[in-house]
Amino acid sequence: MNYSINTIEDWQEVVDSIIPELKHNILLLKGNLGAGKTTFTQFLLKNMGSKDEVNSPTYSIVNEYNTEKGKVYHFDLYRLKNIEEVYDIGIEEYLDNSFLCIIEWPEVYEEELYGLNYHTMSIVNTGEYREVSFD
Repeated sequence: MNYSINTIEDWQEVVDSIIPELKHNILLLKGNLGAGKTTFTQFLLKNMGSKDEVNSPTYSIVNEYNTEKGKVYHFDLYRLKNIEEVYDIGIEEYLDNSFLCIIEWPEVYEEELYGLNYHTMSIVNTGEYREVSFD
């Protein structure tokens, strides 16, 4: 599925069409700095019934949110340098005990997901608009 985002309100259409397609508990978010990964997450969690304030987990590495369907963990792996650091934060436990894990900057961990089912969303900021793809 592909989308073009011209205004912040366009994220609602993306979320509306993605929520019914979420079949797995892992969502990888890829995109350059400022692409809109956290903005998408804010819209997604609001639509999943979360009353929590959604912020980027850049420094905390993982944020926990409550939704009507269960816990959602939002990761930012940008500052992690290797797979050992990912395991040190206990990512497997989060994956095993969540309704959904949203992982920004997943590249350091992606190979470890081999054999698991997950979704990938890529966001490209062209400067004029954002191109979004979801599988």
